Amino acid sequence: MPDFSFTLPHWLYWVGLIVFPLIAMSLARRPKVYDKGYSVPLGYMILVTGGMLGLHRFYLKNLWGFIFIPVFLVILVANGQSQDARSAVSDLANERRIAEGTLEREASRVETARADVEGYRQEVAEAEEGSFAQKSAQRRLDRTERAITDGESRLAEARQTLSTTETPFAEAQERRANWTSTARWAFYVLCALMLIDAILMKRLVTDANRNLRPEERSEAEAALEAAGVTDQKPDRAYAENWIDRLSLFCGEFTAYWAVIAVFVYYFEVISRYVFNSPTNWAHEAMYLMFGMQYLIAGSYAMLTEQHVRVDIFYAPMTREKKAWVDILTSIFFFIFAGTLLVTSWIFAMDAIAVPSGNGLISQWARGEVATTDMLAGWSLNEWTDPNIRWGEISFNEWEVPLWPMKWVMVVGAVLLVLQGISKLGKDIRALGEG
Repeated sequence: MPDFSFTLPHWLYWVGLIVFPLIAMSLARRPKVYDKGYSVPLGYMILVTGGMLGLHRFYLKNLWGFIFIPVFLVILVANGQSQDARSAVSDLANERRIAEGTLEREASRVETARADVEGYRQEVAEAEEGSFAQKSAQRRLDRTERAITDGESRLAEARQTLSTTETPFAEAQERRANWTSTARWAFYVLCALMLIDAILMKRLVTDANRNLRPEERSEAEAALEAAGVTDQKPDRAYAENWIDRLSLFCGEFTAYWAVIAVFVYYFEVISRYVFNSPTNWAHEAMYLMFGMQYLIAGSYAMLTEQHVRVDIFYAPMTREKKAWVDILTSIFFFIFAGTLLVTSWIFAMDAIAVPSGNGLISQWARGEVATTDMLAGWSLNEWTDPNIRWGEISFNEWEVPLWPMKWVMVVGAVLLVLQGISKLGKDIRALGEG
């Protein structure tokens, strides 16, 4: 299979987390299109992301997409068998390497011992019976003969290993080459099919739109209406002040991160099982992203009342009684939110005050540089100089900076405190209005 190794640059990770939601939010605010049909750009996007499974054909309701599935399965099976054969080749190659090293090492030792053994026998014969010289010569003779015996035994074992592993080693190499070739040619077939569909995409979309029945255009809307989704309270109805609008914006912004996860994990699956090139960044990038999403979206969940709570007693209450309950329980909320804010600030400061940090920010966080000196000495060089390191990083090969995640904890805590203040103000106003 072709080499498909790729490591996501740190800057692209952060840019993607910021730019993608903004683009998605702008697209979501476009005027609603009522005359719906199949789209050529969407068809190409599905072709690029899921073309190996024929998803672009299924999007167009074209049954020829089933041709892609068995070819894709051939790639998966062939890669699995190739990995097993590679493990067998590696194990057998290691055994043979050890055996060859034994032959090279022991052959010279046995040859040297055989050359010395006659001399030791002569010394034993010429020495006085029972003397120290005879005993010393006898020990050398015994040691030499034992070395010959042990060496010949190891040589025989090494030759046996080379003999018994020669055929399995060749078979494993051939099996690995065959499965690798099968996977490669199946991949080439998929690429050819995808290339043909890329050329025919406009025609395929035109045919699909021509065959689209009018009643099919409203199936999604009918399903939403049947589920009662159209009666759901819109998010904008919750916004009564700038804090609410900020929470709504942050909730919508981070919601689109889930879409990023779909593409990243799809890339990881294809890299691992199709190209045998698993990434060292996909899993860490996504669980860090979801951690930040959980923190930032907390205020949104509080505003829209999407968090988990027990409504057995609370739900039947009147608005005034709910306000009293919310005001009383807000004491515990602010204890939690305040603790989260303080501890998050400590974690964030510790993240940039790492001992290995040699930049102005790390020195400032450790108290080695005054704030005025830090601001006066700050320049673009602090970001671009590869010799400057500041902020905590992960311990795996990707080495992504962790300090931004720690500061997201601070942002999430601030948003939660602000939303708590907004909720408390609404409850007090509700009591005043009776």
